[in-house]
Parts: sequence; C-alpha cells; structure tokens
Amino acid sequence: MSAPRHLRGTRLCDRRTLERWSESVRGQRVLQREARELRRLLPDIFGRHVLQIGSWAGGPRLLDGAETLHRAVLGTVMDGTAAAIADPEHLPLPERSIDAVILPHTLEYCESPHKVLREAARVLNDRGRLFVLAFSPWGLPAWRSRLGLRARAFPPGARFYGAGRIGDWLQLLDFEIAEVRRFGTGFPWLSPRSSAHPWTPGDLLAPFAECYLIVARKRVLPINFIGKPARAQIKSLVGVAAPAAQRNGLENEAKPTP
Repeated sequence: MSAPRHLRGTRLCDRRTLERWSESVRGQRVLQREARELRRLLPDIFGRHVLQIGSWAGGPRLLDGAETLHRAVLGTVMDGTAAAIADPEHLPLPERSIDAVILPHTLEYCESPHKVLREAARVLNDRGRLFVLAFSPWGLPAWRSRLGLRARAFPPGARFYGAGRIGDWLQLLDFEIAEVRRFGTGFPWLSPRSSAHPWTPGDLLAPFAECYLIVARKRVLPINFIGKPARAQIKSLVGVAAPAAQRNGLENEAKPTP
C-alpha cells in the first residue's frame, strides 16, 4: 500500500528500515548515548510543550529528561508509538506554540531539510530551543554506505549533512548556535566533545565521530518603542516685527520723490 500523498516526501520505506536498525545492538547503543546527551539539556527547558518530530527508537525515550507539562512525538511512520503522524515539512501546529523541538535524524530522511527547519522555526516560540541529532558525513555509517557495505551499514536512502552546513541553514533562519557536540559508540572512541570546550589534540578526530548534536535557540531582536521625535523649531519669516535698529534704518531712508 502506498503512503498517503501528504507523507510521500518523507521516505517512509527507508524510515521504517531505520526503525528496525534502531532495534539492533548498535542502534540501541546510539540511542542510549543520544538520550544521555538530551537528558543533560532538556531539564533547562521551561514552558509547556516539548515536541519530537520524527519517529526514532520506537517511542518517546529521547523525551525522558523533559520536565515540561506536555511532551509528545509526531511520528513519520505508522508504528503505533507516536501521538500522531505528520509530514515534518508541513506541521499541523500554530506558530510560536512549542518551547522545544527535537529532530532525531529527521533531516536525513526528508526531501527538503530546509523546509523542516523552517517549520521548526515557525512553531517555536521566541525563547524556543531546537535540538538536531544527525549522523556525521565523515562517520562510520556514512563511510559504510559509500563503500556499499549494506550488511552492516546505516539503512539506505539517508543524506548525511555536516554540522557546519546545518548550522549555516539555522543562522539564515535567525537561530543562534549554542553548542555543537560530537559523540559516538565506535571509532574514534572519543568522549563526547563540545565546540565550546578548550581545544585538545583529540579534536582533530572529532569530525569522524559517529553522531553530533546541534543545540540552537531562536535569535529574537529586541523591539524598542521610540516616541515621535520633536521637530526642529522653525521661525516664521512673515508677520514678525523687525528689530528696532532695523526699523530706524528703514524710517531714515530717503523716500522717493513723486
């Protein structure tokens, strides 16, 4: 059975393959690491709603650290664990209604990642946070896909985007990049590293880490209400009495003879 027309742009078949891969031993290790990274950050989110856009790991495990009043998953596959199924490029949500959005490997399986980010920017409120989880184009899953090692590779159909490229897209949408954190479960066997930490020799291998997390917040320009500026005082040139000296001079002028 074909996918609904409004969901065909999200590569549902490949997304189901990704869900099956997440149940493997390696997929579970990746999920545990990503959940640990989000539990470090989600308690700092204040507000009402945290939303995960994209099916990943069969449920809301990535939202466990959220302390907001409401948290939900808008899935992209019909697996029964999401609160609803939606197209990430056309979210059925009002503007500025969400406090935080999580995109767990959602950009890799969308036809237009720009539209997904634009939709996330639209539904986030002025103090909203965006968390993007993705696989590095220089990591082991990407290299296995390039070499055709499908038996152990990441599911086919994914598009791997670098953290710098996604960061550029976010800045065009008036996001401020708060943190870029790289981590993985295999080669190069480095501890998680953030862009804000002091540089170490291990940072030379950080781009080859399997995954990364981008934390961004909306950049809202303050609005200063400025009163109506006062106009400069302009002296009238008509109907003003001339100074006394000027009047005396005019009276002393010789009158023309008739």
